[in-house]
Amino acid sequence: MKSICLLQLCRLGVIVYDWLDIPWLKNYYNFGFDHFEMSWRKVGFSGLVDLLLGNTGPFSSGDWILPDLTIQGSLKINSTLKTFPNTFYFSYATKRTRKLFGITVPSSVLGVHPMLFLRVLQMCMWRHPQNAPLPYKGYRDEDWEDNDGALNTISMTHPRIPIEHPNRFVVDDSDCNPLQPGIWLVPCYQVLL
Repeated sequence: MKSICLLQLCRLGVIVYDWLDIPWLKNYYNFGFDHFEMSWRKVGFSGLVDLLLGNTGPFSSGDWILPDLTIQGSLKINSTLKTFPNTFYFSYATKRTRKLFGITVPSSVLGVHPMLFLRVLQMCMWRHPQNAPLPYKGYRDEDWEDNDGALNTISMTHPRIPIEHPNRFVVDDSDCNPLQPGIWLVPCYQVLL
């Protein structure tokens, strides 16, 4: 039996949330899926079943954010990327985690939506299955612990898998002078959300 992950539960929750179409809830938070016309008024109960099964709606194709946020999705996208020699690249990584007694945990429950807090925690605690082949050479679970609730911090700096693109971690802004094209410039400080 295949286990259900928190993201799948969130996907189902988003579908039901949009299907219920409760105005005061939509005023509190709107996922922006109105153009899929998922409301019970439009699709009825059979439409909800189709949405939950992934036959219709925002999650019916591979063209949405979640597949791109996986290591496998990163490998697929990054294998088509090219760092151009005459283009200037800047990257800023964020995180919502910190080390506490050697364990990576969400940095705060204040100022973050409870669902995002759960996602940050889940991403911190996830481990690659021991019986599965590693997704790439040199993979380490610890590298993927820091995250902002949506994306692992390691993925934010520069394309690094399957082939690492030219990059330089910048400690001081003066290290960038003169600016150098064709290389990803990444500040060493992390912006906490």
